[in-house]
Amino acid sequence: MRLVVNGVEQEVAADTLAAALARLDYGEARVATALNGDFVPARKRGETALRDGDRIEIVSPRQGG
Repeated sequence: MRLVVNGVEQEVAADTLAAALARLDYGEARVATALNGDFVPARKRGETALRDGDRIEIVSPRQGG
């Protein structure tokens, strides 16, 4: 499936957001996610279906101040 991940088009074999994160090596990482501009909480990723052309944003927390 063709997805846009953080602005970069990629081929990802996944049918849910959770599966896409695993395929993209985010696995158990603590990240925030959005699908097509809408925030998706971690508990909903396994039931959030993906479609060809979807846009996924993945944001990792940073230390600093």
